Amino acid sequence: MIFNSKKKKKKRKRKKKTTMVNYKCQNLSFLCSTTMPSSNIHQSLYSTLSKSLSSTSTIKQLHKIHSLLITSGLHQTPFFSGKLITKYSHFKHPHSSSLIFTTISPTTNVYQWNTIIRAMTHNGLFTEALDYYYSMRVSNIKPDKFTFPSVINACASCSGKIETAKIVHEHVLEMGFGSDLYIGNALVDMYARFGELRVARQVFDEMPERDVVSWNSLVSGYSANEEWEEALDVFYQSIVVGVRVDSLMVSSVLAACGGSGGFSEGQMVHGLTVKVGIDVETRVCNGLLSMYFKSNNLKECRRVFSETDVKDAITWNTVICGYSQACLYRESINLFMEMLQEHKPDILTVTSVLRACGHTGDLKSGRFVHNYMDLNGYECDTKTSNILIDMYSKCGYLPAAREIFNKMKSRDLTSWNALINGIIKASQYDEALATFRAMKMDIKPDFVTYVTILSMCTPAKNLKLARELHCETIKTGFNACVIVRNALIDVYAKCGNMEDALNQFENMNDRDIVSWNTVISACSHSEEYNLGFKMISRMRLDGILPNMATILCTLPLCSNLGAKRQGKEIHGCVLKSGFESNVPISNALIEMYSKCGNLRNSLLVFEHMKNRDVVTWTALIYAYGMYGHGVKATTAFEDMKATGIVPDQIAYLAVIFACSHSGLVEQGRLYFSQMKNDYNIDPQIEHYACVVDLLARSGRLTEAEKFILSMPIKPDASIWGSLLSACRASGHKEIAERASKHIIKLNSENTGYYILVSNAYASLGKWDQVRTVRKSIKSKGLKKDAGKSWIDIDNKIYAFSSGDKFFEQYEEVKNLLEVLYDLIAKEGYVANLRSVFHDVNEDEKRDILCGHSERLAIAFGLLNTKAGMPLQIMKNLRVCEDCHTVTKYISKIVQREFLVRDANRFHLFKNGSCSCGDYW
Repeated sequence: MIFNSKKKKKKRKRKKKTTMVNYKCQNLSFLCSTTMPSSNIHQSLYSTLSKSLSSTSTIKQLHKIHSLLITSGLHQTPFFSGKLITKYSHFKHPHSSSLIFTTISPTTNVYQWNTIIRAMTHNGLFTEALDYYYSMRVSNIKPDKFTFPSVINACASCSGKIETAKIVHEHVLEMGFGSDLYIGNALVDMYARFGELRVARQVFDEMPERDVVSWNSLVSGYSANEEWEEALDVFYQSIVVGVRVDSLMVSSVLAACGGSGGFSEGQMVHGLTVKVGIDVETRVCNGLLSMYFKSNNLKECRRVFSETDVKDAITWNTVICGYSQACLYRESINLFMEMLQEHKPDILTVTSVLRACGHTGDLKSGRFVHNYMDLNGYECDTKTSNILIDMYSKCGYLPAAREIFNKMKSRDLTSWNALINGIIKASQYDEALATFRAMKMDIKPDFVTYVTILSMCTPAKNLKLARELHCETIKTGFNACVIVRNALIDVYAKCGNMEDALNQFENMNDRDIVSWNTVISACSHSEEYNLGFKMISRMRLDGILPNMATILCTLPLCSNLGAKRQGKEIHGCVLKSGFESNVPISNALIEMYSKCGNLRNSLLVFEHMKNRDVVTWTALIYAYGMYGHGVKATTAFEDMKATGIVPDQIAYLAVIFACSHSGLVEQGRLYFSQMKNDYNIDPQIEHYACVVDLLARSGRLTEAEKFILSMPIKPDASIWGSLLSACRASGHKEIAERASKHIIKLNSENTGYYILVSNAYASLGKWDQVRTVRKSIKSKGLKKDAGKSWIDIDNKIYAFSSGDKFFEQYEEVKNLLEVLYDLIAKEGYVANLRSVFHDVNEDEKRDILCGHSERLAIAFGLLNTKAGMPLQIMKNLRVCEDCHTVTKYISKIVQREFLVRDANRFHLFKNGSCSCGDYW
């Protein structure tokens, strides 16, 4: 009701004003038609018409007064013609202003020329304004000091008119107006807008008098041209001389603070705005928001935004775009929806939100924004269409992406690249390749295209295509591009060709930090861990400083190799570099320490983190699972949910894995059901494999097989592999044979599953099938992963391979193992020859078992460390049943602790037992 009464008051006020103007018009009509002495009429008309023109609020009223002026014959007088020209320009009718000027031409009155030049400039018709100025000069009409501010503004607003601007400046000096304050301000602004900052400063310095506009013009000029330090210096000078700052100057200074990274200065300026009482002005608030976003001070951004009383479209746009740039995509989308209730966003904000929808995979919001654009008449140019294609591609909705692409009138490189990238993300590799070939018929690919299409080779494991594309990059000259070279290093390494990956790296002339990060990551992926550490040393010698990505690439080397010392060194580097607050790095540290056998340090990193995400908790849960602490893992999972963090697919995989390795069968099954029922997460093949492992490890093989057969999705080799792996330990021959047949039918490209099948047939004594499987492995060109183990002694990593006889102290290791075998045999050890899957005699099988890599590492460690000192061994494959038994016996005989990490988990062997409880 209050709002309605206010509206009624405003309406009455407008009506009253309109009535008054109409009343004046009626009086004017009377004055124009009455018979009075001419002097009286003249005086009365001038007074009334002047007041009426000043108070005119609609174009209709202006037309009425214009008619009365024509009737009275006053419309061509300098005063009223000038007033009419000005008034029509205010109503955005520059054509009418021009017509009036035409009716009074030729004129020698400088006021009339000034009004028409000002009218054109006011309406953005800068070329026309300059044309009038030229005509004025040609007509030998001498400009006055009121002519030049509009002319100078017109010059400044016409791009490429710097020569004209200089000529106008010469006219100013010729006519002696160089010391005029308003002209000086206009000149400073003009030269600043042209980027002629040296001239702008010279004009400023030569001004005998300056006001706040003078200082604003120079500060904003420096700021607009990204001369941040100079902008701040001039601002400080203005304060020293006592200039009272206003919102315009503050907004320019805040832009300079944001651009220069001078955020302490920005806070000082913020304090000054509070002191002078302009901190609540919308323009100032917008400047503060922009500056705080650039400093990544989101807390202050939120505070300024919430305290801004009057939010205009710029306020909303700044915050929405700021959140999006800060990767706070959900907040950006939510604010956009809120903004629509009050303002219409500009195209920059709309596209920013579309990108946010793409990053979050929020198809519903993305389609809403797209529909809003269509309904509100936003122009869908090439750039906007590209963003829409990218958004739909990232949201996994390719049909919409293709539809937009097909409707585009003109496509550029970004259009094609966005579509190809979307098709690759959808794993439609053949379609992506076909689109790439179609693109080459329409437009020449750029380096982004080749990087994008090369990324397809990795998941497709298509080394042949990678080489073809490599040849194309050489022909097109893009092979010289660092970004393309980096992509080739990555692709070759992930396609199993580390030799070519290293060749690409070594032949680069201008490596960047990404090149080093990529080759370090490639070493980790290819299990060339020692080479990875050598690359890190080379990088330091080359004077390349590591960044956060380097640390994230390096920590997996430590994790996989169990290199605790190097891991701690990197942690120290993180602390020195100030990266400890970075959540992904802290997450990687938790994983590194847990995989290096230091669960305590993992917990310390976790406890010191101020911010945690779902990945943080997942790393902790997985760490507990690796050590067999199933109850602690489930407790952590529940604690995560209690903090409000929603578990994702990977978190559920980690907690079910932890239950599997701790014998918590019912708890694991409960979590599997909870995924879909409570969080609407569809279980993926990895979750099903984990449940099969959960059941099989607990000896429920029949139940596990039934579970597989009831799966709503087709089981892959990982599913049957989990079952077959458990059969090896339990000796369940029928299920093992059925699982083996399923794996062979699936025709997997993973060598590990064929080895598993081969070993299963070997344990069943079916040597013909063993030979058939191994022949199949050979024909497919697959390679068996050799068993490798590592041990860290005195900060040096020693590596051992199964059957290795060519390492330092081999004879001593062999002799020690023979002594240990005699001792453990007396304790009751009998070799489990089922762990050898070769058709050889029993003595040869025993020799094969003795050469397993973890035994060599343990013996080497016993020879080279003090008595009683715990040993830590890392292995790339799962520990075999016999090695597990042998290590338990040796830990009892030598009274040492052995912490062994295999492909699945950690085993702490102590005094004849293992922490896994034989759930390995």
